[in-house]
Amino acid sequence: MKNQAFNATLLFYPKNNPKVRLFALWYFTALMIVWNVLGHTLLGFEQSWATPVVAILTAISVSMLLDWIDASIHNRELRFAGSLGGFLNFLPACLIPGFACGMLLYANERLGPVVFAVVLSIASKLIFRAPVGNGHTQHCFNPSNFGVAATLVLFPDVSFAPPYHFTENLTGVWGWGVPLIVLLTGIVVHGLFTGRLPLVAAWVGGFILQGMIRAKIFGTPLIVPLMPMTSAAFIVFTLYMIPDPATTPLKPSRQALFGFSVAMVYGVLQMLHLVFGLFFALLGVCAIRGVSLHVSAWIERLRSAPVGVKVERTAAAR
Repeated sequence: MKNQAFNATLLFYPKNNPKVRLFALWYFTALMIVWNVLGHTLLGFEQSWATPVVAILTAISVSMLLDWIDASIHNRELRFAGSLGGFLNFLPACLIPGFACGMLLYANERLGPVVFAVVLSIASKLIFRAPVGNGHTQHCFNPSNFGVAATLVLFPDVSFAPPYHFTENLTGVWGWGVPLIVLLTGIVVHGLFTGRLPLVAAWVGGFILQGMIRAKIFGTPLIVPLMPMTSAAFIVFTLYMIPDPATTPLKPSRQALFGFSVAMVYGVLQMLHLVFGLFFALLGVCAIRGVSLHVSAWIERLRSAPVGVKVERTAAAR
């Protein structure tokens, strides 16, 4: 029996082409590897080398365990077994959240919170799913964002890695050059492979709008609410977390609504003086979208049900 949950991810890339999806995943993975290696050697990442190593080993181990459980339930072959190519192509979905959690969280010398974030990130793809039609399901939350947000809530002494450490050791033109490189690499992958540029544009436009509104309400210079946009951390979030193809809409209009909604929720969270607004804004919008997918599927089942069944369901709901 084929794993419908796994095959459903092919729907979220242009032309439903598995090769395009695989290339995009490896593109993201390669960027994450380069970003982390340069971060720990040149840029100024303040976590120890043990953090990314433990994070990716945890991500691979947990992914293999969960895949074995899922394969046993659905009577299918293991995705990471059978050939070297199969194992290698299994890795990107593990490495991306592993590297992301290790890069974005700062827990001093402790590794436990990072391991917790990685496990929750991987597990969330199986725990929180919503129907997307034709018997397929889709995980609701960006895995890395979910793991990071939950860890920040449950571990008050753990913080988001400071934005400055992405360019801490750079001087001169490189302070602008690195964010520009990150920006260009992200635009390339979304423009050519994922088709999520409408979402990114709506998010950026919405972020500027909410900044203008906040500046007007509180009488502050516009540069204050827009300052986060100048950091490499903001660019990483904008291009590698919000437009996750597996957890965002397909249609450009719905993509734009999704990105704009994240920006508006972020603005509200900032006005409420809540920290880590980027992560919680995305988490909230993903949760709303997941609930709406379940509600839409329930309504569709109700409409397609025979008349007698509809009457019984209506009576039971009273």
